Amino acid sequence: MPVKLFSLGNVPDDEAEDVRALLRADEIDFYETAPGNWGVSAPAIWLNDESQFAHARALIDEYQHERTLKAREEYAQQQREGHNRTIIDVLRENPLRFFAYVAVIAAIVYFSTQPFLDIGK
Repeated sequence: MPVKLFSLGNVPDDEAEDVRALLRADEIDFYETAPGNWGVSAPAIWLNDESQFAHARALIDEYQHERTLKAREEYAQQQREGHNRTIIDVLRENPLRFFAYVAVIAAIVYFSTQPFLDIGK
């Protein structure tokens, strides 16, 4: 009986391709379901053989652990080199756009909460 191994919802393409390559390298039989025309289905990788689940899950868990460590190291390196973009950088790059966004957000919050604030009057 097929068993769901890995959900592909909100997974970057490179990670999904790496998972596929991992499974192919270990000769694990799998198939995929697509998100559908409107993206409402559950895209996932499924195993045809339930007995391979533990081995496949261990492979994916190890891969994701390594990927997490690599991403954290890249982030720390960017932070050390001063390449991380902060809100101050965004403000310096285009202050007019920044304040326009803040004004729009403030207007949305105001109009969303105003009816509830007037209830008690």
